[in-house]
Amino acid sequence: MMLYDDVVKKARSAKAASRILYKSSTRNKNELLEALIRRLRSETSAILAANKKDLFNAKASGLSKVLTERLSLNEKRIEQITRGVRDIIRLPDPVGKVFEKAKRPNGLLIEKMRVPLGTVGIIYESRPNVTIDAASLCLKAGNSVFLRGGSEAIHTNRKLVDILKLALRDVGLPLGCVEFITTTDRKAVTAMLKQERSLDVIIPRGSQKLISFIRKHSSVPVIAHGEGNCHVYIDRSADLTMAEEVVFNAKVQRPSVCNAAEKLLIQKDIAPRILPRIADRLRSAGVEIRGDRKTILLLKAVVPTKENDWYTEYLDLIIAIKIVKDLGEAIDHINKYGSHHSDAIVTENKEHGERFLREVDSAAVYVNASTRFTDGFEFGMGAEIGISKQKLHARGPMGLVELTSTKFIVHGRGQIKT
Repeated sequence: MMLYDDVVKKARSAKAASRILYKSSTRNKNELLEALIRRLRSETSAILAANKKDLFNAKASGLSKVLTERLSLNEKRIEQITRGVRDIIRLPDPVGKVFEKAKRPNGLLIEKMRVPLGTVGIIYESRPNVTIDAASLCLKAGNSVFLRGGSEAIHTNRKLVDILKLALRDVGLPLGCVEFITTTDRKAVTAMLKQERSLDVIIPRGSQKLISFIRKHSSVPVIAHGEGNCHVYIDRSADLTMAEEVVFNAKVQRPSVCNAAEKLLIQKDIAPRILPRIADRLRSAGVEIRGDRKTILLLKAVVPTKENDWYTEYLDLIIAIKIVKDLGEAIDHINKYGSHHSDAIVTENKEHGERFLREVDSAAVYVNASTRFTDGFEFGMGAEIGISKQKLHARGPMGLVELTSTKFIVHGRGQIKT
C-alpha cells in the first residue's frame, strides 16, 4: 500500500507542476535546459560511478550483451547526451503556435493552437540516456514527466534524476516537473498505469513483452515505442556498390537498436551477383546469416530460416535473407512480416522506388538509404522520445511537436447560436 501511495503522490506532484510549466516561457524552459547541460558536465564523474555499479550488477546477473551495451555510459556518450539537450534548446518551441485558422460566414475566427500534453509518463528499459532525452523533450514542450526506468539502470537513473532536479532548482521551477520511481519493484509499474487522473499519456520504450503488458493494463492512453523488424530490399536495377554499403551499414553499424536491419530481400535475377559479396562483407563483421532455400543454394554455411525468423527482431549480429521474385513479392513480405518501423529499397528505377514508398506500410520508408537514419537527431527533431508505429496521434520519431496536443481558439464579436 505504501508503494501505491508513493506512486500516487508523485503522479499528483507531476500534475501540479505541469500547470506551472504550461505557463512557462520559451526563455524559461531553455534556461532550464542550459542549467541541465552545466550540471551534466560538472557531474560526469558521479554519473560514471553510478553507471559502474549498474554494469557490475548487470555482469553478475548475466544480463545479455545487447542490454549491457545499451546500459553502458562513458564520457563520449554523456557528451552526446548534452549535445542532444543543446539541439533541443535550438529547436523552435511549438507551444502556443497557431497553425490553422479559418473565418466562418458568421464572423467567428477559429484557430488551432499547439498546447502541452500535460503530464507524460515514460516507462523504459536499459538505456539511461532516455532519462535525459525524454525529460528534456517533455520539459521543452511544456510537459512534466514521470519516469520509471529499468532495474538494471537504477543507480544511473537515480543520479540523472538528481541532476535534473538540481537544474530545476537552479531556475526556480517546481521539482515535481520531473518525478521518478526509485524502487525496482515491478508493482510500481502497475500502480503507475492506474494514474489516469494525473497522467495524460504513457510512452513505453522496451521489449514487446513490456509494451504488451502496458497496453493491456493501462487506464492511461498509451503511445508505444515499437520493435524494429526492419528490411532492406535490393531491386533488380540496384547499384551493387550502393546496395552493399547500405546493407552493411543498416545491419552492422549498431545492431542492438530498433532501426537496424534484420532482414535482407534480394530480387532473384541479381542475387547471384550481389549476394556472395554482401555475405562475405557481413561475415567479416561477425554476422550470422540465415536464409531461405534459394539463399542456401547460393551460399555456404547458412542457417536455414524458420517461419518465426521472418517475424523476429534479433537486435544482434544476425540477418535473415530471402530471395524474391520481384518488387511486389518484396512489398507483400514486408507488410506481412515486418514491424512497420523502417524499411528500405535500393534501386535505380524511379517507378519502383515510388511504388515502394507508396505501398510499404511503415513509419519510415527509404529509397537508397540506410534504415539507421530513423532517429530524432537525424530527422532534425533533436532528441526523440521514441519511435511510434501507431497511426493515431504520432507515427515515427516523436519529437517536440509530437509531445503537444491542440486546442481550438475561437474569437467572436457577440455571435450567438440561432
